[in-house]
Amino acid sequence: MKKIISILTATRAEYGLLKPIIAKLNKVEEFDVRIVATGAHLSPEFGLTYQEIEKDGFIIDEKIEILLSSDTPSAISKSMGLAMISFAEYFEKLHPDLLIVLGDRYETLAVATTAMNQRIPIAHLYGGETTEGAIDESIRHAITKLSYLHFTSTDEYRNRVIQLGEHPGRVYNVGAIGMENILNEKLLLKEELENELEISLSKPYAMVTFHPVTLENNSSEKQIESLLEVCKEYRNLRFIFTKANADAEGRIINQYIDRYARENENIASFTSLGMKRYLSALKYCSMVIGNSSSGLLEAPSFGIPTINIGDRQKGRLQASSVINCEPTQGSIRQAVNLALSEDFIQKANETVNPYGNGDTSNKVVEVIKEYIINGEIDLKKKFYDCEVE
Repeated sequence: MKKIISILTATRAEYGLLKPIIAKLNKVEEFDVRIVATGAHLSPEFGLTYQEIEKDGFIIDEKIEILLSSDTPSAISKSMGLAMISFAEYFEKLHPDLLIVLGDRYETLAVATTAMNQRIPIAHLYGGETTEGAIDESIRHAITKLSYLHFTSTDEYRNRVIQLGEHPGRVYNVGAIGMENILNEKLLLKEELENELEISLSKPYAMVTFHPVTLENNSSEKQIESLLEVCKEYRNLRFIFTKANADAEGRIINQYIDRYARENENIASFTSLGMKRYLSALKYCSMVIGNSSSGLLEAPSFGIPTINIGDRQKGRLQASSVINCEPTQGSIRQAVNLALSEDFIQKANETVNPYGNGDTSNKVVEVIKEYIINGEIDLKKKFYDCEVE
């Protein structure tokens, strides 16, 4: 009997990171890989991005609807409840030998909790990181405690997972998989990218992604308006926005982006670009702006400046190409001017990305093979106490 490996994906960004792992797991004879798509993947409002999974040639084992047509905190909690009910039924039917999850989203916490109740081992990618401005911070650490295998992107993050009581023998620093996608994905030529996006890229442009800061109350409207007002001022730059995710207040941000895009020729709005088009856009852009993790993880590999706005990514390891600023017009404007300066452009071009060398998926698959094929999982974990100096 093949071992069933279930892989959870709820967003476009998450799937882009999981893609090389899925491809390599599919090549392991002993594994029966089952992709389960949920969350924003199944929403027309967020681009029906499950179609990207199918376009890549992967079969989705199950599509599980959990999103409500609201992004209030109450609606998020109700979506989590719906996820637990729906995935309880799915896991009861499938009962995989391992569940693979990535990151720190609320859907992931709900699904991981359900898997724990049904005694399904969990492998978690990207624990130990810190994002002090987002509720993701608490979610990420909670998923760590629910999980058995841990794959971190740096030694610093590995140490944090161990600090949470996970045994060092189950915590592996494998680097950031975004590096692997950059090195291995055949990116589009600039003309091909223009044709696919149906816009001209003849003048310099910035890639912009701005998500809600989920530990701040009702701040999204003011912050996205400040960012868009600054974008209006730089008529010699085009600003290509990819919309916010399905977090609380995400719809407010997307409504502002769409309105400004209609009213300003130098602002363009896309629900989702997909991994290949997004990375291709990074290759030719002048800078990355916003508060998405891609500005810290992927952008430095292209030698371009990143403007990191506000506290959403506060605490993450950063390259020297990152400019931090407040979510105000004056601070954002100052950061854009710095990113356009010759000195900083040179600095960004010479930066070293601290997130690994691009061999992540092989490392992850080898560890999973060792544990799953050899049957070495004991869910009765002991709390690992670090030595106190």
